[in-house]
Amino acid sequence: MLNHAMRAIEIKTKALKLTKRPIPTPAAHQVLIQVAAAGVNRPDIMQRQGLYPAPQGTTDIPGLEISGTIIATGTAVSHLQPGDVICALVTGGGYAEYCLATASQCLPIPEGLSLIQAAAIPEAFFTVWSNIFDRARLLPYETLLVHGGSSGIGTTAIQLAKAFHSKVIITAGSDAKCEFCLTLGADAVINYQKKDFVTEINRLTENQGVNVILDMVGGDYLPRNISCMANDARLVQIAIQHGAKTEINLLPFMLKRLTLTGSTLRARDDAFKDQIAQKLHQKVWPLLTNGQITPVIHSTFSLNDAAKAHDLIESNQHIGKIILEVRNT
Repeated sequence: MLNHAMRAIEIKTKALKLTKRPIPTPAAHQVLIQVAAAGVNRPDIMQRQGLYPAPQGTTDIPGLEISGTIIATGTAVSHLQPGDVICALVTGGGYAEYCLATASQCLPIPEGLSLIQAAAIPEAFFTVWSNIFDRARLLPYETLLVHGGSSGIGTTAIQLAKAFHSKVIITAGSDAKCEFCLTLGADAVINYQKKDFVTEINRLTENQGVNVILDMVGGDYLPRNISCMANDARLVQIAIQHGAKTEINLLPFMLKRLTLTGSTLRARDDAFKDQIAQKLHQKVWPLLTNGQITPVIHSTFSLNDAAKAHDLIESNQHIGKIILEVRNT
């Protein structure tokens, strides 16, 4: 059945092109998945632009999260078998009809969710959990500020933080995006096109500041973030859309005992990702199953239209996730 090539999307001169590739063979700890759907994320955009190359030894096909059916397993895999329907975090290869995944980073589809919805889970949920709850140690009743609250990461962060009893303030670039974030449970919203978020944060917190900030902007946002951080607050940097460099005043770090940290997920080793998968399955999957939280999907595109999906993300007009329907496209 698998002695043929698969359709896939490759990057050629910073553009996406439909091509044919050999179907990969799983290594000992991997599984081969017939892909039903794949999430589209900003790291895919950066990879296409030449700013975020795939880790050494990883396929150059973009795509960091998938859902689908396992059709083959490596020799060391015992807890999964062909026919299992799963979603998975992958280091690349999602924009294709077949994709390899590390078996320990495959998770069952939460009951009641479609394959399209499941493809929207891994990248955002792994990222949010590892950064907000593990690195920043967000506690119940603390206040979280999320920049880009209407993004896939942002809509996930709102729901998870509220599910674990924290207060959430978000920034977004339109009234419609702000209103949507309120429906997800955000306690306060700031349209950064109309209001200065530092002034608004200080007003909302009575000049006490927020406890944790999840920032995807970077650049000139860093000194502004510092201005609205509470004593012992933690800032987690996960992207740098405004650039990697800025000038800051270190004095508040000492006076307020601030913590600045950050991370990228793709290059982390399997052991790290395995731990996140286990925590998500234990603590978050029940919330997905009972409908307390749900992935937010803006639109879907066929695999052939992957370039249109990238255009939509770059336009910043979407709310939530963009998904490629791979099977039968």
